[in-house]
Amino acid sequence: MTRTPLAVALVGAVTTTDLGVEVAAHYGDPTAEYLALRREVGVVDRSACTIVSVSGADALSYLQSQLSQDLDGLEIGRAVHALLLAPQGKLQADLRVVRVATDELVLLGDVGIGPALVAGLERFKIRVKATIEDRSGEWGTLDARGPALPAELPVADTVVTVAADWPGLPGVELVGPLPAIAATWAALVAAGVRPCGLDAYEAVRIEAGIPRQGRDIDESTIPQEAFLELDAVSFTKGCFPGQELVCRIDSRGHVNKLLRGLRVTGSVQPPVGAAVVDGTGRTVGTVSSVGVSLETMAVVALATIRRDVEPSAIVSLQWDTAEVPAIVETLPLVA
Repeated sequence: MTRTPLAVALVGAVTTTDLGVEVAAHYGDPTAEYLALRREVGVVDRSACTIVSVSGADALSYLQSQLSQDLDGLEIGRAVHALLLAPQGKLQADLRVVRVATDELVLLGDVGIGPALVAGLERFKIRVKATIEDRSGEWGTLDARGPALPAELPVADTVVTVAADWPGLPGVELVGPLPAIAATWAALVAAGVRPCGLDAYEAVRIEAGIPRQGRDIDESTIPQEAFLELDAVSFTKGCFPGQELVCRIDSRGHVNKLLRGLRVTGSVQPPVGAAVVDGTGRTVGTVSSVGVSLETMAVVALATIRRDVEPSAIVSLQWDTAEVPAIVETLPLVA
């Protein structure tokens, strides 16, 4: 098992595993960390995530031809949500695209997708002046989040700050070379920003209904199943791989399953992988993320569920010899 490359973020932490990488679970008070993210401001180490650099004279134009989002007009220091899709329209990478210089963009993806992302981008790179490099482990990223997020944060000179709001919860991503990210982490903590671990981060992420690749979405996902098309797909730009399926569903079709929230009855936390079973005994989905929401005082979860299971339906979450009831809800669970 590997560890987050941001060693300073493990100091004083109780650790856990996130998609095969050792990260901070909490720093001794997960409740205070949750409340910091939800009601004040906290910072989370996300440096185990994938960071791929695309640089060169054709970097922007090449990504414009390959990604689902319209990148024309993307300014330095700004970011957009975009997808790299397979030609058949299914997900290869769920990304945040950050323009860090005139001729360089950085792609932020979830843990462990770097090799597949680089391979996917290299596939159609013919006579293109662009260099694609996996910078995971060399660069890092922090997520600073909460309603008391200040307009300016103490960051190192080479760190780029980009807006990354979630429903009902403002936030920024801080991206840069790992030494600068380590210095920024120390400066934020010294300024009174509370360091927060994965437990608190996952709880507020699930509340906001933000899917993660490797947990809630994967290479079998069609964008509309997780509502990714709402802010990661341009239906007016030029062609890109996978456009035909995505546009056909948007104009005259629908998907058969959707990402939903679950509010569990009682305090028992179902495991990831628990089956979602409807009143007829039919398995209609699978739990993909679980957390504890102090805002709603309930165990909450995400699951991709058959479209015909309507919000407010009562379902059973089943695993091994156990089961708990839950209510299906639209996302976000907390806004």
